[in-house]
Amino acid sequence: MTTKRIGRRQFHFTVTGANLHEAVAEYDRLSFPDVAACGLCGSDNLDLTSRVAQGKFKYTSVKCLSCRADLTFGKNKDDDQSFFLRRKDNGELDWRAFEQKQA
Repeated sequence: MTTKRIGRRQFHFTVTGANLHEAVAEYDRLSFPDVAACGLCGSDNLDLTSRVAQGKFKYTSVKCLSCRADLTFGKNKDDDQSFFLRRKDNGELDWRAFEQKQA
């Protein structure tokens, strides 16, 4: 079991494998860091979310429940089961402000 802190919440993940190597490989797939606060407004009122767009694109994100900003997870091309938090070219986490869709 491993724990990730996202804002004020803790999420517990259980990894399994047929042997030690496989269990550690599964753990490595959760190698993203804890996220203490929103990169835009500084709130610790964060949650993990997932959604499916257009019936086929799967997204997992850290959402700020205060300003509705979004920090999306990326996947490795070689291993689509390994996730990382998207970063800007300068290394900072790539928080995106909420954009209201026009009707």
